[in-house]
Amino acid sequence: MNSKIEQKQEGLWETVKIVIQALLIALVVRTFFFQPFNIPTGSLIPTLLIGDYLFVSKYSYGYSKHSFPFSAVPISGRIFGAEPKRGDVAVFKLPKDNSTDYIKRVIGLPGDKIQMLQGVLHINGVPVKEEKIGEEPVDLGAGYRGRAVAYWETLPGGTRHQIHKLNDGRGLFNNTNVFEVPVGHFFMMGDNRDNSTDSRDQQSVGYVPWENFVGRAEIIFFSIDERSSAWQVWNWPWALRVDRLFTKIR
Repeated sequence: MNSKIEQKQEGLWETVKIVIQALLIALVVRTFFFQPFNIPTGSLIPTLLIGDYLFVSKYSYGYSKHSFPFSAVPISGRIFGAEPKRGDVAVFKLPKDNSTDYIKRVIGLPGDKIQMLQGVLHINGVPVKEEKIGEEPVDLGAGYRGRAVAYWETLPGGTRHQIHKLNDGRGLFNNTNVFEVPVGHFFMMGDNRDNSTDSRDQQSVGYVPWENFVGRAEIIFFSIDERSSAWQVWNWPWALRVDRLFTKIR
């Protein structure tokens, strides 16, 4: 009798050890290598859609206190750091609270001068090259639909990506003063130019310190229509965006 009880206890303890080991491995991977994120807003449309799930590489920019869960490790600055490159799509902690996760594209590097004129991005006084693609239907929220004009935008350095414009250069942040990016900070923008709260809004986001970067967005591993949920497996045959699975983020 005692033998059977001991065997059950040993089996339970082995199960507990396996679970603990699996959790520790997952924690190490999440902290130092890759962390999953999902996209809840449309600020990076058409690059990222609501309902996309992606992996962010934590090692790309080195590590700061924000690389760890709850920013719990008291690291000052960054270690093993490599600065973000212009054109990277990156996750960072919102500077005003250092806790909310944001994802935007790196547009301005330290020392750059950024300005929007008639909806066209200017970097250091030079307009960024745009190539018009055409109009695309978009969801404006609250049940409203509209049409956005899509462009190819090519940043200095060669990163080429699509952007959307809704207001033909007349939106709130389509004509701005010159933003001079401070040392150790970066200027972040969404690809959905008229529906993105980003560094153009100095009160809400502003310049992002290098320390606040969490990692670089690498690949979409799952994507489902925004009107469904990932846990609703029965909807997958209709809601799953198969063409977006395992696509690299550019």
